[in-house]
Amino acid sequence: MIYTHRLTLRPLTLADAPFMLRLLNDPGFLQHIGDRGVRDLAGAEQHLQQGPLKSYQQYGFGLRAMEHTATKQLIGICGLLQREQLDAPDLGYALLEPYQQQGFAYEAAKAVLQWAVTLRIPSLYAIVNEDNTASQALLHKLGFAYHSPFSLTPEQTGWLYQRALPIA
Repeated sequence: MIYTHRLTLRPLTLADAPFMLRLLNDPGFLQHIGDRGVRDLAGAEQHLQQGPLKSYQQYGFGLRAMEHTATKQLIGICGLLQREQLDAPDLGYALLEPYQQQGFAYEAAKAVLQWAVTLRIPSLYAIVNEDNTASQALLHKLGFAYHSPFSLTPEQTGWLYQRALPIA
């Protein structure tokens, strides 16, 4: 568990499938991250199994549920992803629209950066859609710098940011 002033970041479980279904179909997620093609609960469970749950097993880290501590409400995800195309993990985050622009992404991402230091990860990447100026500003605030153009798929282009981490 990772705790901040307002948030608890915990591993995702299959019980979080209803939340993931909602998040993956949130207008902001679709616009800035992309359509994962998840349209029902079974698809959300499969997404969890093939994504975060597999990552926990394979790498010891992954995306985490972002829970508002006071209300126990799930409001987003934040954590580390290891992509085959990258030589270091990347920071990922997404919030439901009602919780954006309230500092939650910064609070969660800052805690994940500190967690990455304890995991002895020397540097992190972050991938951002080229029109997502709010996310770009957040990455700059977190100490990331623009690295290069980046494509996950031919349809999904963006920018790659990078940040070195201190060795714990």
